[in-house]
Amino acid sequence: MHASTTLPACSVLLLSGGRGQRMGGRDKGLIEWRGQPLIAWLHDLTRPLSDDLIISCNRNTERYAAYADQLVADAHQDFQGPLAGIRAGMAAARHEQMLVLPCDAPLVDRALIESLLAHAGSRPVVIRQGSYWQPLFCLLPTRFKDDLEQAWHAGERSPQRWFGRLSPVAIDCALDDLRLANLNTPETLAENAAPN
Repeated sequence: MHASTTLPACSVLLLSGGRGQRMGGRDKGLIEWRGQPLIAWLHDLTRPLSDDLIISCNRNTERYAAYADQLVADAHQDFQGPLAGIRAGMAAARHEQMLVLPCDAPLVDRALIESLLAHAGSRPVVIRQGSYWQPLFCLLPTRFKDDLEQAWHAGERSPQRWFGRLSPVAIDCALDDLRLANLNTPETLAENAAPN
């Protein structure tokens, strides 16, 4: 499919590089939910939005390749967290904006993504629930690539802290907004197994 003409051009980064500790070490993005892998839900949602779909993954690259234009991996194989995936995605992104989503949030919908894209500009746009920022649901101008590199080399590993320094634009969501649910445990997968 072609990228949307009504929304700004963006790269899409799907974060799938974690250890999967809450899933017994299983690769979360490849866990089946409602008949297909979690990553497939995010792929199907974001594919029409971009000609540059990137997946950050540290294993099972042959399976992830079917869902992406590019695969990136953390520079270190010791799972340094989601900021490492964002860093790798920023280095590969081909557009001025990069939409970031975690692979274990298959309830995200087009309206939420459009609200992020509608605020595209010179600052990051980040989902906020109450006073808590959700930096793994964001739109990030790729011009911050050098800033992230400097922060990384200075030891920063927290997306919360790094995004906080960038004065992000907030997209406010309710604390109980199910679209932001991370299905990252067997219990949350089971609780959300039936379609609404």
